Parts: sequence; C-alpha cells; structure tokens
Amino acid sequence: MKKLLVIIIVLAFAVPCLAQTAQSPKPGPEVQKLGYYVGTWKSEGEAKAGPSAGKWSGTMTCEWFAGGFHLMCRGEGTGPEGKTTSLAILAYDAEAKAYTYHAISSRGESGSSKGSLTGSTWTWLWEGKAAGKPAKYRLTEVEVSPTSSTAKLENSVAGGPWTVIEEGKSTKVK
Repeated sequence: MKKLLVIIIVLAFAVPCLAQTAQSPKPGPEVQKLGYYVGTWKSEGEAKAGPSAGKWSGTMTCEWFAGGFHLMCRGEGTGPEGKTTSLAILAYDAEAKAYTYHAISSRGESGSSKGSLTGSTWTWLWEGKAAGKPAKYRLTEVEVSPTSSTAKLENSVAGGPWTVIEEGKSTKVK
C-alpha cells in the first residue's frame, strides 16, 4: 500500500512537469511573413487576352488557421466570366524551403503553386495549359506598403517568352 502511495505521489508531480517541458511548435520567421496577407483585401485588375479578358474585381479575407502555421483565405469576385468564390490555403514548407498555395473555386477549378519571397516581392510558379498547350505561369506580387500591393500574371506557352496576361492591384481595407 505504501509503494502504491509513493508511485501515485511521484506521478502526480511528474505529469505536470512533463506537460510543461513538451511545448507546441512555434511558427518560424518564414511562416510569420505570410502575416502580410492577414485581413480583408479589395482587388481590381484586367486580364489582357483569352476568354476571361476584361476587368475584374474581388475581395479576399485571410486569417490564421489554428496553430498559426497556415493562412486560410476566402474570396469572392466578379469578372468577364461572372461571379466566383474561392478558398485558398497558404503555408511554408520548411523541407522544400518554399511557400505553398492551394486553392479551389466555385467554378470547379483547383490548383497549387510554389512560392518564394525576395525582399518585398512574392513570386508564385505553377504549370498548366494555355490553348491546349503546356504552359508555365508566374505570378509576381510586390508589397508596395503594408496596405497595398501590385500583381502581374505571366505565362510562357510551349517554352516561349513570358507574356503578361493579367495585372492588378490590391488594397487592405481591414
């Protein structure tokens, strides 16, 4: 009986000590840089060619997911192809040393890209198709200030030169 009491007392003191030493991981500086996007952003721009050529506008609201490692962004917009809504998740992949972006839209689209940040310029790259041919895409976004950015979307079809296909700007409204 005394042994059982000693074991219970030892465990009673050991368990809280173990809980204090086992800390949850903390987001690193790369993850924290995604904080630029937190808030509600209004955007407008113009697609230069193709079926979606014309002016577009939209709103995106981003917030940290539990734990602070991922950013969730919900958007809605209007353009030449009508209204759309979207959901995106941004993160930092420490192993790949790259940012990641995964998105879906109400038009059935989905996609992923890898990104990098140099100074105040975000660069996102992915592959797809344009006019049925293999294409590479590059989105370059510049943080002009804590509340504004500019963006340029380019593609390179079948290994050709980079062509600007869309440009826009965003302003943080809250």
